[in-house]
Amino acid sequence: MSNKLTAGLTGLTQTPSDVVSRPVNWQLEQIVEQLRAARAEWRSSTGRAREPGGRELPSRAAMADILEALCGALFPMRLGPTDLRAESEDFYVGHTLDTALNSLLAQVRLELRHAARQRGEAEPQGEQEAIRIVRDFATALPSLRYLLDSDVIAAYNGDPAARSVDEVLLCYPGILAVIHHRLAHHLYRAGLPLLARIAAEIAHSATGIDIHPGAQIGHSFFIDHGTGVVIGETAIIGNRVRIYQAVTLGAKRFTADETGQLHKGQPRHPIVEDDVVIYAGATILGRITIGQGSVIGGNVWLTRSVPAGSNVSQASVQNQCGGSI
Repeated sequence: MSNKLTAGLTGLTQTPSDVVSRPVNWQLEQIVEQLRAARAEWRSSTGRAREPGGRELPSRAAMADILEALCGALFPMRLGPTDLRAESEDFYVGHTLDTALNSLLAQVRLELRHAARQRGEAEPQGEQEAIRIVRDFATALPSLRYLLDSDVIAAYNGDPAARSVDEVLLCYPGILAVIHHRLAHHLYRAGLPLLARIAAEIAHSATGIDIHPGAQIGHSFFIDHGTGVVIGETAIIGNRVRIYQAVTLGAKRFTADETGQLHKGQPRHPIVEDDVVIYAGATILGRITIGQGSVIGGNVWLTRSVPAGSNVSQASVQNQCGGSI
C-alpha cells in the first residue's frame, strides 16, 4: 500500500477523542461584548436602562411544574403519579398542593415586584397581597374541579368516539387546554396577566389550542380535536358550547390612538351564547353575538351577529349577502 493511501486512511479513521481534544476558538469575548451592547441598546430604547440586581420576571419552567402538579392534585387518580393508591390520595393531594402553592407564591411575588417597578415604585411591599392572591386561588380549586368535571362530561357526551371519561381526561388536547385555561383565567382575574399568559401558552405549545386567559367561558365547554383553535382575550362564551378544530373567535380590527399605539383591553371579540355549535374552520370576527342554539357551519366567515336558532352555512351566507356576513 502506498504512503499516500496509508496517510489518507489514517485521516479517515481518526477517533472522536482526537477531534474533541483540539480546543476551538469561538471568539467568545467579542460575542459577549456585542451581546452586552445589544442589551444596553434595548434597555435604553425601552426605558429600562437600570435593571434590578437579579432576575425579576416569573419563570416559564417553574410555571410548567406548578401546572403539572395542579393537574395532578385536581385529578389525582388520572393525572397524578402512576403508583398512587386510593388510600394515599388525600395525602398526595395535600402534599402536592403545599409544594405547588408555595412555588406559585414565589412566582406571584416576582410578577407583583415586576409590575411595581413598571409603575415606577422603588421597592414594593406586596408580600401580604401575594399571600392573599394565592390563598384565594387555593380556595377556588374545588369549584374549578366541579367546573372541569362539566367540561369532561361535555366532551364524553359530545364525541361518539370517546369510550370513557378516563379516555377524555387522559388523551383529549381540548381538555388539557381547558384545564389550563380555567387555572389561567383565575390568575388573570386576580391581576396576574403575565403568569396567566404563561400558563395559557404552555397549553398552546402542547395542544395547538390558543385560548387567551382573559376569555370568559361557561360550563360544559368542549373543544373537539382542537388544533388551530384561537379564542381572543375579550371573547365571552356561554354554557354547553362546542367548537371544532381551526375555529377562530377573533378581532375584526384594532383601534389606535393618534400616535399609532393600539388601544388595549377594549371588547373586540365575539359573544357566543349558550348551546352554540361552531364547526371546523369557521372564522368569527369582531364584537358580534352568535345567538343561543345557533349552528355555524364549517369554513364560514362571519362578521355580523346572528339571532338565536340560526343555522349558518357557506351556502346560506352566499345566498343572503353575496359574500360573508
